[in-house]
Amino acid sequence: MLDALYCLNCQVFMKYIIRLQAEITVKSRSVRARHGKLLTANLRNQLKAIDADITVRWLWDRIETQLPAQLSAQQHQAVVERLSSTPGVLHFERVQQHELTDFATLLEWVLQFKAQQLENQTFAVVVKRKGHHSFSSQDMARYIGGGILERVPGTRVQLKGAAQEVVIMVADDTVFLVEKRFAGLGGFPLPSQETVLSLMSGGFDSTVSSYQMIKRGARTHYCFFNLGGDAHEAGVREISYYIWQKFSPTHPVKFISIDFAPLVDKILAHVDNSLMGVVLKRTMLRAACLATRYVNAQALVTGEAMGQVSSQTLSNLAVIDEVTNRLVLRPLIAMDKQDIVDIARHIGTEPLAAAMPEYCGVISNKPTVKAKLGAVQAAETVITDELIEAQVYNAQVIDIRQLHDASMAKVDLTQGANDNAPQVILDIRRSEEQEQAPLQQQPYPVESLPFFKLEKHFKGLPSDTHYLLYCDQGVMSRMQALHLREQGFSNVSVYTQASA
Repeated sequence: MLDALYCLNCQVFMKYIIRLQAEITVKSRSVRARHGKLLTANLRNQLKAIDADITVRWLWDRIETQLPAQLSAQQHQAVVERLSSTPGVLHFERVQQHELTDFATLLEWVLQFKAQQLENQTFAVVVKRKGHHSFSSQDMARYIGGGILERVPGTRVQLKGAAQEVVIMVADDTVFLVEKRFAGLGGFPLPSQETVLSLMSGGFDSTVSSYQMIKRGARTHYCFFNLGGDAHEAGVREISYYIWQKFSPTHPVKFISIDFAPLVDKILAHVDNSLMGVVLKRTMLRAACLATRYVNAQALVTGEAMGQVSSQTLSNLAVIDEVTNRLVLRPLIAMDKQDIVDIARHIGTEPLAAAMPEYCGVISNKPTVKAKLGAVQAAETVITDELIEAQVYNAQVIDIRQLHDASMAKVDLTQGANDNAPQVILDIRRSEEQEQAPLQQQPYPVESLPFFKLEKHFKGLPSDTHYLLYCDQGVMSRMQALHLREQGFSNVSVYTQASA
C-alpha cells in the first residue's frame, strides 16, 4: 500500500516525475528525442489503461505523469508497478507541486507534508534548480532547513547520512517536493533496438536472458522447442506470457512452438553420446534461424553462460555458432548461476523456473567439453535441412496476447472433474508464502504440499480425493496440474478463490 496516499490537505492531483535512464541522456539530440518519445508513448499507453484521465508529458529532461483525484489505492499501486517495470525509466518520484512564491510560504507548504515524519530525526535539505532565479539553491536550502529546525521538535541537521532527506526541485516557476523515490528498471525503451527471437526452455537462464533483452529495448519474441509434451509447453507459455505482460505489454510478440521430438529421436538414435548436447544446440539454432521469418528477427538470444555446463565451454560454443551466420546473443555469458537466480527472484520468475523440468541435459551422457567441428558435422548428417524445415513449417505461431487464455483452457478451472469425490485444496506455495498469507475460511479442507515436492508425493495421496491446486497467481497451479494430468492423474484441477 502506498504510504501517505491521501490526506485532507493534499492537492487534487498527484504527480510523478520520471527520469530517463542515464545512457539515454548522453546520446545525441535526435537519438535522445527518439528515446524520450518512445518512453512517453509506452507509459501513456499503459497508464491510460488504468485510468483514461491520467496524463503523461515529455519535458526533455523528465516525463511528468499526473493522476486524477478519483483513483483508488489499487489504481495508484498499479501506476507504481507499471512505472517500475517499464524499460527506460531510471527512477521516478512521487511529488507535491506548488507555484514558486516567497520562502516563507514554501516553508509552510513543506511543513504540511514533512513535519510529522521529521520529528526527532536528523535531516538535510537538498534543493535542485533549473531556470533563472534571484536566489541560489543554498539560499532556499538554508531557509527551509532553518525553519524546520525551529518549528519541528527534536530535529537536527546532518548533511551526510541524515535519517530524512527533504528534496525540493525548482523548475522555472514551479516547485516540487519529493515525497518518495522509486527505483526504475533502467535500460532503453521499447522498441529502440532491433527485434530478437529468444530460445525459451522456461528455466532460469532463458527467462532471465529474455528479460535482459527486453530491458535493453529489444522487442523479444519467444521460440520454444517442445521436448517434453504438453505440460512442458504449458509451463513455458505461462512464463513467456508473464515476462511479456510484466515488462513489455505495449508491444505484442509471437510465441513459436516447434515440435522437436522427431529431431531428438534422430539424435538419440544416430549421434554419439558425447556429442549429443552440441548437436542438439546446433539443430536448435538451425531451426531458430528459419523461424525468424515469422517475426523478422535480426538476432537469436540464448541463456548460455560460459562454463555452466559441458556444452557451454568456449570451444563448444564456437562449434555451435558455426552452424549459422545469424548473430547469436548471450546476455548471461559471464554471469554466475546464483546471480541469474537472484535476478529471476527479483523479476518474479523464480518459482516458475524452479519447477520447470530440464530436458536438454538429459539426452547427453558424458558430454565432451571440446567437440571437434568435423566430428559434429559428420554426426549431424542425419538431421537434414528438409527435416528441420518440415518441423518449422508446421510450427505453432501464436500471438502472445492469446497465449494465456489458450494455456488456461487446457486445465479445467472448475472445482473438479468428479464432484462426488471429497474435495481438498492443496496449497502448493512455498512455506513462507503460506505463512504470510494463509488460506482461511475456504469451502474445503486445506492441506500444504509445496510445488517442488508435488511430483514426488502426489502419487501417495488418496486416489478417491479430488485435489484443487492453489497458488497466488494461478500460474504455477495450472502448470503443475497439467503435468500431473499428463502423468495420468485425473483427480486434480486448479483452485481459485474467485471460483469458490
